[in-house]
Amino acid sequence: MSSRTSRALPRLWFPRIAPAIAPAGLWVLSVLGGFVGFAIPAAASDLSSAATQENILYIQLKDGIVEVQLRPDLAPQHVERIKTLAQEGFYDGVPFHRVIAGFMAQTGDPKGDGTGGSTLPDLRAEFTAHPFERGVLGMARSRSPDSANSQFFIMFAPAPHLNGQYTVFGEVRKGMEFVDNIKKGASHLNGSVADPDTMIRVRLHPPQNGS
Repeated sequence: MSSRTSRALPRLWFPRIAPAIAPAGLWVLSVLGGFVGFAIPAAASDLSSAATQENILYIQLKDGIVEVQLRPDLAPQHVERIKTLAQEGFYDGVPFHRVIAGFMAQTGDPKGDGTGGSTLPDLRAEFTAHPFERGVLGMARSRSPDSANSQFFIMFAPAPHLNGQYTVFGEVRKGMEFVDNIKKGASHLNGSVADPDTMIRVRLHPPQNGS
C-alpha cells in the first residue's frame, strides 16, 4: 500500500488502558477488555550489542538534543531506513503533526498531515515482543502491517495494546525531558497540532559548532 495514501485512517476505539483516540497512521487491533500479549524485555546483551556509536541517533528539538539508541537487533531493516533518511537530511524540519498527551508524539511526514512519506518503498513488518514503554520509538503504519515508510512515534507512557502490532526500532537514552516538552495537539482534533514543533536536525552524530 502506498504510504502517500495509507496514513489517513478513521478514528479507532481503544480499551480503557489507552487514550480514546488513535494516532494518525496507527492501526491498533484491540478487543473488549484490552489487548493481551506477551511482552518480554530485551536482554542486557541485546542492548549491549546494539549500543555502538553508529546506532545512536541525535534528534535536535527546540529545548535540546534527544539521543536515541537504535535497535538493529530488533528491526534491522527499519533501523537502516531511519539511518538512510537521517543521513539524507530528510527529517530536518519535519513537524510533530500528531501529539497526544500521555500517549505519543508522531512525526516523520514532510507533508505534515499524516499522509506523507519518503520516496523509498514501504517496509515489511519486523514485529517483536519488545514492549512499548515510555521512550520507545515505533514505526507508524496503516492497516497493512507492511506499510511503514518514514513516519514514527515516540511514547510518552507505556501502551501495552501496541505490543506486537508495530515495529520497535529504538528507545530514548537521553533527553526524554525534551520529548515531554513537545507541543501537544488539541483533543477535539484527535491530537492534530496547530503550528507544531519540529525536528530541527536529525543525524547519526551530535551537532558540532552549531552544525
